[in-house]
Amino acid sequence: MKLLWLDLNSSYAHSSLALPALHAQVADDTTIEWCVVSATINENTGSVVNQIYRHQPDIIAATNWLFNHEQLLHIVSRAKALLPHCCIILGGPEFLGDNAAFLYKNKFVSGVFRGEGEEVFPLWLKVWNHSKEEWQSITGLCYLDENNQYQDNGIARVMNFSQLISPEKSRFFNWSKPFVQLETTRGCFNTCAFCVSGGEKPVRTIPLEAIRGRLNDIHQHGIKNVRVLDRTFNYNNKRAKELLDLFRNYPDICFHLEIHPALLSEELKQELSALPKGLLHLEAGIQSLKEPVLQQSRRIGKLSDALEGLKYLCSLKNMETHADLIAGLPLYHLSEIFEDVRTLAEYGAGEIQLESLKLLPGTEMRRRAEELGIQYSPLPPYEVLQTREISVDELQTAHYLSRMLDGFYNTSTWQKITRTLILENPSFLHEFLNHLVQTDVIDTPLSLEKRGLILYDFCKNHYPDYLTQVSIAWIEAGMSLKKTPAEKVRTKRQTPPENWDVTYGSYRDNLRLCFLPLDENGHGYWFGFESEIQKITPVFKAKNLS
Repeated sequence: MKLLWLDLNSSYAHSSLALPALHAQVADDTTIEWCVVSATINENTGSVVNQIYRHQPDIIAATNWLFNHEQLLHIVSRAKALLPHCCIILGGPEFLGDNAAFLYKNKFVSGVFRGEGEEVFPLWLKVWNHSKEEWQSITGLCYLDENNQYQDNGIARVMNFSQLISPEKSRFFNWSKPFVQLETTRGCFNTCAFCVSGGEKPVRTIPLEAIRGRLNDIHQHGIKNVRVLDRTFNYNNKRAKELLDLFRNYPDICFHLEIHPALLSEELKQELSALPKGLLHLEAGIQSLKEPVLQQSRRIGKLSDALEGLKYLCSLKNMETHADLIAGLPLYHLSEIFEDVRTLAEYGAGEIQLESLKLLPGTEMRRRAEELGIQYSPLPPYEVLQTREISVDELQTAHYLSRMLDGFYNTSTWQKITRTLILENPSFLHEFLNHLVQTDVIDTPLSLEKRGLILYDFCKNHYPDYLTQVSIAWIEAGMSLKKTPAEKVRTKRQTPPENWDVTYGSYRDNLRLCFLPLDENGHGYWFGFESEIQKITPVFKAKNLS
């Protein structure tokens, strides 16, 4: 039997764990011949289908999630037309809800799995070509039987999570990506109504020594970035501290963690503050800084504790903390989103990620959408279109605000000056956002230089007191001294005559400029060079020789 896995990702930087996680459990089964077709959602559909057809598989399996959903169906429907006897089986987050409508609409799909597949997928492989009566025993499998009736076998959970063979043992584990993913726990203690993990109970863990062995394997492969997939890394502060102690043994790896700021113990705070710089990159789940919004979203943890924890995390100099907000949550107004952005900027968040709420299959908020007054797209990615608290136009404004934050605040070159402008000028966010929208650049990909030119021009007309700071950010980024943001920088291109006096200045590496003092009070000129070689030439000025 030949099984083809369609590994369809949003980009080549990403790689799903589903293939190696499932293959590792049955790698010793010689009756299964595995083959893989890898592609991104941006590739030509016909080319991908052609690759599948060449393999002539008996089974096509794939993971379906909101960003590959549409392209995946285009591909497998064509493959089924070319290979009518092929069995197509899918799994993934898209099937956490009721799957009857999907299966009736897409009858080229033989069945879909709801939940965790490592234990039940191997069982299905033993009966995939038997009577569908035998499919009834496969937990988590949803399908249409011989009488075209929908059969739903519930949801699959791997209770012996620690006993699974790790994905790294599979020959299909991809070591060539910029990062690898590591799951040290499965399930989530939290009950967030908008999250597919809100119902994943209980939390199951892998022993510390097993994680150490996996990290040794990852380290030996030269991996520099590990994304820990635990839904809430610090749900148990004692275990979190043990893991951090373990991570210390790999100082050349950066670990990306999702952390709940409301659950930080004093002991864990001390542990975090003592870690080597660059060891951790934190994603702090916050979603909103408004108590009624969090309560409606059924998120565990007091807001006051979350704010205190977030402020502490953002103050740490040995790691960067990103914070996220979600527009479209029930009871969340646009004006409050702007307020929360300013608060996060005040805390010094390394990034402010503003996303629109998506009502994902299987979530409580999707089931209660009508009750909560939420209108959302019925097609992936299921984004919220309007709520009682935020209109269609306001959600579009939130989208534009997200674009602005990504282009300026979340870019290291412009972050410092953008944060300063936000904090010192209550109207800046609205005014700059309106400027970007009115000049029709808000949804246009902009180079780092173009963003600097836009910011400088805007400040020149509206916030002239900040021009020098924009210029310094421009120069520190190494951009051209011949363009407008560096208009106050003077350059020297000629060697002075012998009868001139020469005054030496001090060179600043970060600015790539030399400061020439004029008096003892710190006044002087900044001079730039046409090339790095000219740094060895003394900076000079002509004195009055008469």
